[in-house]
Amino acid sequence: MNIGVLALQGDVREHLAALAESDVLARPIRRPEELAGVEALVIPGGESTAISNLAVSFGLLDPIRKRIADGMPVYGSCAGMIMLAANVLDGRPDQESFQGIDMTVRRNAFGRQVDSFEADVAIEGIAGDDFHAVFIRAPWVEEVGDDVRVLGRVTGGPAAGRIVAVRQGNLLATAFHPELTGDLRVHRYFVEMVRQAA
Repeated sequence: MNIGVLALQGDVREHLAALAESDVLARPIRRPEELAGVEALVIPGGESTAISNLAVSFGLLDPIRKRIADGMPVYGSCAGMIMLAANVLDGRPDQESFQGIDMTVRRNAFGRQVDSFEADVAIEGIAGDDFHAVFIRAPWVEEVGDDVRVLGRVTGGPAAGRIVAVRQGNLLATAFHPELTGDLRVHRYFVEMVRQAA
């Protein structure tokens, strides 16, 4: 099984390592011809406006949109969640997304870099204890469409109840960074999604 990690900007190496530990072949994707060689894609955390601009510059915006429309499984963490959203609040006017999940997300919803935090999140479909999630300038989901399943919400603190994990068909998104935790359960959940899609 080949899973690509969009390698334009952000924490690409960490996702490649987590996927490799989840027993799949993972490779960085920077060009449309590389995208054609993978069965699924991970969009890493980073800076969503930079990823958006670089996706346009590298000719990847439309090919990724087409693969999503054709059913390719995609997982986006943090900035990747923003890139998968149909609607983005507090983005730049020229910011593009891959338009995959019928949701509205708010950029930097939890605050600036200094407001980064960790919190436990119960995630539907992931067994075991709550997932210890790392939020860095993270978005949250303000609205979801009828076909979107809410998988996780913040359980405590001032952001209690905010949606931070969703799934729509073959598309998965989290507002947090599982690739920074050493806990592989989200990546393994996505790998299982890819297996089922195949």
